[in-house]
Amino acid sequence: MPILKNAKKALRQSEKREAENKVVKKAYKEALKNAKKAVEAGAQDLREQVILAQKKLAKAVKKGVMEPNTAARYTSKLMKKVSAVAKK
Repeated sequence: MPILKNAKKALRQSEKREAENKVVKKAYKEALKNAKKAVEAGAQDLREQVILAQKKLAKAVKKGVMEPNTAARYTSKLMKKVSAVAKK
């Protein structure tokens, strides 16, 4: 445990940031998972699921939780699956 006052504050800040980041991280992971399931199942709400996943990824990038290239890679992989289903 920190002893100095500034170290205590730094610990509080890091715990608060960690909690906020976990919420964002869970949101985009869940949205990606739901979109992938919708692609595999050929669900009717596929478009909405994909758009939601893209929104969550963009929000994670904006908040600094994820690197932009990582989000682009996830989006690209998802869109590849979507277009493969659309061609069938």
